Amino acid sequence: MARLSADAPLIHPECTIAESRFGAYCEVGQGSRILNSRFGDYSYCDRFADIANAEIGKFANIAAHSRIGATDHPLHTASCHHFLYRSASYWDDAEDDAAFFARRAARKAVIGHDCWIGHGAMVKPEVTLGHGAVVAAGAVVTRDVAPYMMVAGVPARPLRARLPRDLADRVMALAWWDWTHDRLRAALEDFRALPVAGFLEKYGG
Repeated sequence: MARLSADAPLIHPECTIAESRFGAYCEVGQGSRILNSRFGDYSYCDRFADIANAEIGKFANIAAHSRIGATDHPLHTASCHHFLYRSASYWDDAEDDAAFFARRAARKAVIGHDCWIGHGAMVKPEVTLGHGAVVAAGAVVTRDVAPYMMVAGVPARPLRARLPRDLADRVMALAWWDWTHDRLRAALEDFRALPVAGFLEKYGG
């Protein structure tokens, strides 16, 4: 019997999940924290991922110890410490700064379909990874990444294209990530065996 389900995500032990939604066939690895985020169908994260304020497309591959939407501290004030906005934890007569948390939650990181984020990589708030982008292990992504581009380093810089531009455009036009579960199964052997150009030729991309 298949491990993953269309009805509910597979959540491994010791996870913290709040204000988040999951599509079909999703998985969250042990010890991960998911806050104010949405996972598209078939997306998963491995162990100890930390994901906040993120819109994650379908078929995202997020490795262990990755961080997406890493939250920032205020730098324009006299202090950048928690007491400015988590004030109720320090004083009985103070409230948390609701406006600060609302601004933080609105600064979404956006991960496109079929992206791969390597071990220990970080994607900062308000950054968009285009469909098919690849982030190398340990990279820190501070700027948008074009579709099907591979980036590496701190800060992350383009390394090389995952696919030539013409093939990338054709894959995006084909949008196989919107296929039904049954159609994906029917094409499984071709996904495994055919190079991209051959797959596109067979499936009309």
